[in-house]
Formats: sequence, C-alpha cells, structure tokens
Amino acid sequence: MKPLETKRFIDIRSELINKAKGEVLEIGSGTGINFSFYKDVSVTAIEPNPVLRKASYERAYEVKTPIHVIEGNAEQLPFADHSFDTVVGTLVLCTIPNPVKAIREISRVCKPTGTILLFEHIRHENSLLGKIQDLLTPIWKRACDGCHLNRDTIHLLRQEELEIIDIKKHVGNIFITVEARKKQK
Repeated sequence: MKPLETKRFIDIRSELINKAKGEVLEIGSGTGINFSFYKDVSVTAIEPNPVLRKASYERAYEVKTPIHVIEGNAEQLPFADHSFDTVVGTLVLCTIPNPVKAIREISRVCKPTGTILLFEHIRHENSLLGKIQDLLTPIWKRACDGCHLNRDTIHLLRQEELEIIDIKKHVGNIFITVEARKKQK
C-alpha cells in the first residue's frame, strides 16, 4: 500500500480530513497516518489493535493538533450519544466484523448536525472485477487483518438512513470518499 499512500492516498486523506470540524472521533486510527492532516480540531482516536495503537500514540505526540488515542472498537463506542461534530474513518469499515453495528454506533455518537467522513475501498461496479474481488476476499481477509475487498459500503450507509452528501470515486473507482450525515427527521 505504500506506493498508493505516497502517490494517491495522501491527497485523498488531506482533502477529506480538511473537512473535519470541532470535536472529532476517528475510528480505527491504525498507525495514526491521518493525524498530520487535522487542523483546528480536537481528536479522539480509537484503535483496537495494540500494535497499531502504539504507533498512533507515537504519531499523536508528533503533531500540533490535540489527539487523544484510546483502545476501542467502532462496534461498541464508549461515548455518549451526540458527542462528536465529525466522525472520520479511513480504510476501516472493510475490516470491521460487523460494519452495520459500527455504522449505527458512528451515527449514534455523531451530533444531529454533525458530519461523517469516510475513505473506503468498495466492491467494484464492474461485474467481472467485482467477482474477482469476491474470489480474492477470503484469502485477503486472512492476510490483511480481516479486510473485505468486496464490501458494499455505500449500500450499508444508505440502509442505515444516512444522507449521503457527496461521494467521490478514486483510483479506478475502487476507492471512494463519502461525506454523510444523519437524515433529518
């Protein structure tokens, strides 16, 4: 992934995270790769993997933005309802065992006027490429920390009654950025 990170993802991450405002929750912070992009916000970052969480701690100390890294997972967030102005997830919904539960939790902790910002890879809309992803996913999951190459993240978001404000496709339509919010009732 390093070539993609340095040549393509850095701009995608920067553009997406630049939209974060106020109190931010980042789910699955991994190595803390996003931390340098946050400006004028306060970030709480959760990461379940202890090795990756250690890397997040180290990166959090290298940036000016206040970032508090804690253990946690997106399927059971330890925060009150409506706690965050922005919730960010980058290349994380693909690895979560129960993405529907995670999306419900993200929606729960996001303020009614808040924003959900996601960068994900998805099942390709081309049927042949999608079938290749389906075939590779069982092997890929074992090799890449549970990552599902073929998650239909857009469908999952829509079924949880999130309003999608913007979707941008990247790198051959395999990756997307999404800006969403709770549907106003």
